[in-house]
Amino acid sequence: MRTNTARAKLHEGEVVFGGIVTRYAPDTVEILGALGYDFVMIDCEHGPATLDQVEHMVRAAESFGITPIARIPNHAEQTILRFLDCGLQGIIVPHVNTGEQAAAVARAARYHPEGYRGVATGRAHDYGIGVSRSDATAWINAQVLVIPMVEDIEAVNNLDNILQVAGADVLHVAPSDLGQSLGNPGAAEVRRVMSEVIPRVRAGGKFVGVGGNSPADTAGVAEFIRQGANFVTVSAWGLLRAGAEDFLRNVKAEL
Repeated sequence: MRTNTARAKLHEGEVVFGGIVTRYAPDTVEILGALGYDFVMIDCEHGPATLDQVEHMVRAAESFGITPIARIPNHAEQTILRFLDCGLQGIIVPHVNTGEQAAAVARAARYHPEGYRGVATGRAHDYGIGVSRSDATAWINAQVLVIPMVEDIEAVNNLDNILQVAGADVLHVAPSDLGQSLGNPGAAEVRRVMSEVIPRVRAGGKFVGVGGNSPADTAGVAEFIRQGANFVTVSAWGLLRAGAEDFLRNVKAEL
């Protein structure tokens, strides 16, 4: 059974960094691991990856020592079950706006006595080889990261209730949909709201993530970290674009 290294680092007080992969790209997952990123976020809310493809990217993550996490498309118990049965060590769940929703997600992601996730002795359980079912379920319960997204003003308004949910490990704050729910007031106002939410989450005893980060905005990311963020995501495509643009610009500057 594998240790969730990103979770362990969070509990040791470290900031963890993850690259967002939006389609089937196991080599990108491997490269992120080789570069020292802590986790990969396989985006299955906006991306087209199938469950079979997710499972292969989980294998890629395992081979390069990077924690496999997926953003799933909805809150449904069956969705949570099927994604986690691929061997994922965490799920990011979009549009979790109430404490009740957060609690339901947390229970669906864990086995008895902490939840009611259905049990199947597949790859998440090392196929039942060398480990008992009770030991496997207890280990998975202790290792899985359940990450509700705070991306609506309704979630901000209900933040105190969400913070009471024991099984919600990281609250991930994302600017795009949050801005939309605020009526698209502009980046500065969205950042102000995020800057209020981040310390509230940490004060409530939870880890807090920040998404929607530009590879060019390292100062902004650093400021979020100073405010308390410790789970940071950035687009792998964005990193590719930034590197590609830098290469062209720098070469042309030498001519």
